[in-house]
Amino acid sequence: MGRAGAGGTAREAAAGPLLRLLLLLLLLLARPPPAAAGNSKRSEAGLVSEHFSQAPQKLSFYSWYGSARLFHFRVPPDTVLLRWLLHVSQGGPSCTDVEITVHFRYGAPPVINPLGTSFPDNTLSHASFHIRTLLSTMLLGNTSVNISHPAPGDWFLVAHLPPSSQKIQVKDFVPTCAYTFQPDMLAVRVVDVSILEPDVPLPQTLLSQPSYLKIFVPEYTQELRLELQGCASSVGPGCPVRLMVGAATLPRNFQKVLTCTGLTPSCRLLLSSPPWGRWLQVTIESLAESHVSVIFTAKAEFTACRPWSVTVHRLVQSNPNQSYDISAGYMSQSSAHWELGRSGGVGSGPFCLLNYPVLREDTDVVSIHFQPLNGAFVTVRSRMPSVMQLRLDTGMDSGGSFIILLRANQTEVTNGTLVAACVNAASPFLSFNSSLNCTTAFFQGYPMFLSASSHMANLIIPYPETDNWYLSLQLVCPESPEDCERAAARVETVLYLVPCLNDCGPYGQCLLLRRYGYLYAGCSCKAGWRGWSCTDNSTAQTVAQQRAAALLLTLSNLMFLAPIAVSVHRSFLVEASVYFYTMFFSTFYHACDQPGEAVLCILSYDTLQFCDFLGSGASTWVTILCMARLKTILKQVLFVLGILVIAMSLQMDRRGIWNLMGPCLFAFVIMASMWIYRCGHRHQCYPTSWQRWVFYLLPGISMACVGITIYTSMMTSENYYYTHSIWHILLAGGAAFLLPPREEQAESWACLQKFPCHYQICRNDRDELYTVT
Repeated sequence: MGRAGAGGTAREAAAGPLLRLLLLLLLLLARPPPAAAGNSKRSEAGLVSEHFSQAPQKLSFYSWYGSARLFHFRVPPDTVLLRWLLHVSQGGPSCTDVEITVHFRYGAPPVINPLGTSFPDNTLSHASFHIRTLLSTMLLGNTSVNISHPAPGDWFLVAHLPPSSQKIQVKDFVPTCAYTFQPDMLAVRVVDVSILEPDVPLPQTLLSQPSYLKIFVPEYTQELRLELQGCASSVGPGCPVRLMVGAATLPRNFQKVLTCTGLTPSCRLLLSSPPWGRWLQVTIESLAESHVSVIFTAKAEFTACRPWSVTVHRLVQSNPNQSYDISAGYMSQSSAHWELGRSGGVGSGPFCLLNYPVLREDTDVVSIHFQPLNGAFVTVRSRMPSVMQLRLDTGMDSGGSFIILLRANQTEVTNGTLVAACVNAASPFLSFNSSLNCTTAFFQGYPMFLSASSHMANLIIPYPETDNWYLSLQLVCPESPEDCERAAARVETVLYLVPCLNDCGPYGQCLLLRRYGYLYAGCSCKAGWRGWSCTDNSTAQTVAQQRAAALLLTLSNLMFLAPIAVSVHRSFLVEASVYFYTMFFSTFYHACDQPGEAVLCILSYDTLQFCDFLGSGASTWVTILCMARLKTILKQVLFVLGILVIAMSLQMDRRGIWNLMGPCLFAFVIMASMWIYRCGHRHQCYPTSWQRWVFYLLPGISMACVGITIYTSMMTSENYYYTHSIWHILLAGGAAFLLPPREEQAESWACLQKFPCHYQICRNDRDELYTVT
């Protein structure tokens, strides 16, 4: 397992699917599979290759999990070599040499932490397997990742750029670079696989090629013993072979490798709690020279155990009308039944575990609740573990957080007793009497303990692997085992899968992400909070800072009272209405946009955001057209058409800067044309008064330019509350300065000076229109 580079150019990497397939085949032929790396003339008989590819995705600078790009592959069974070829391309005027990180994981999306934040307590956060490569390196040569004997099933890749800067970029305003990433996968699988049946010897002869075997492990298998018997080479005694059992997984690999180099003709490998209900890969390689043959006989033996199932008919016993306490069902069993299980002499084998049937309830997308059929309590004894099977094997259960909570009664767990629990995938942990490390054949489990001092334990598993999970519990007495002979404890289990832990808390938002048909969730944090579940407060804002920021962003909109007052005083009632609309929705949008303590939403967030953006564009539009001094009827028509066009643009792309600037530039062209026309018609500069230029136009233009500069180039995540508040003040102040004076012949307020009790005809001498008021 590792990374290898091969020749190629950026043009070749992006030439098309056919060329990429040829490159993959050339890479495969250039380096044989690791299982046969020492053979110079290895036959390819019995091996077939399959090529898989996915559509390229544009990479983003990392800020949260949603900014990373996820790729989902399915590795076929009996694969002996897996090779990913990683392609990258760039496009844009401002491309730089950046570092690209690619994470790999089997069974579930990788749990990554590029920002170095802390995880919630009791959360599993194993470092993911990843590679980091510069863009220039990937452009000069095709980067590949090879895995020998990979586990079949779901494999996930996640790619992203370095952490994003704090600067807030305005879309389409500054040139950007598009970094596009695409992985191709080549799976080489073996066709000639021998099936190793239990207790049936299988003769094998090794020459230059390894021997591929597989054996099916049934449920309730306690131990698996693999043995090579009568092993000898053609040149002398000894058994020069290497035995590899299991498949490779990432980020951790638990393959079992046994080198048989002794003089004894037998070689054994004992596996405790092998994975239940699946095929187990076995590869046997010769360590001798290519012309030396090795013969042996492979044999597999199982040690099975019988589960004691807690079911209703066993608990009710013989009287169906009698009432029983189901939660303590096993404790109510007669001593004869218990001694029967202890002796282990019934039927085909001993009882090895107490099986509690579990009800799986799908409550929503990536939301599952598990509950034992006999209630929330599980009876735990010392003679055999109590096991619960938790099915997370549908392929759609690995995109959330699996939460396990255990509680014990304070009176049942004394100072000399301890409730040990293990959470494992593929098979349960059954060896509590000999060890508490929760290690099975191919999985390192996660231990949990309940004691007299700690009656509650919890475990959080983000993105659990797609598999059958098992919760095993047993009562142990480390100091005096005799204290556990008749002791028992009832443990309450709370088991559920949710998209996000605690719904990302008060300072985060749980968002459901999708990659084609695969769904997974991530937390988007606010107010300086960070981390997997928005629980890292190292850079968080205090409640006082949040309230101050909310007050700044909301109260700064009161500056729009200035253009409203000026508009009303100068008889621009439509403009005043637009400014009031902008002030109202901008105030409540920023009140709703705050996290945690200082949040107030009178409408949905999306509605408030649309109205805020619409108000900003409409205010600029009506201000510029008002400065153009158009005929009233023409101005009203342009007002309506412009606002409708701005609303359409916002629906297409709400954050596209040119969707707002386009209509505003069109209004500026109209204004400039009217001013130039008046200058030529009157043979003097328009506006004609120098006081108008010095005291109104120049301050208004200066405020608008400073506001645009702050909005486009100075805003960051840290100073957003201050710079955006200044933007509100400058936008409103600029509108108040730029509004033209009242028309000399306007008498719009004449009708309101008196309040007659009859209709009155109001005349506008300039437009020669009559209206009824």
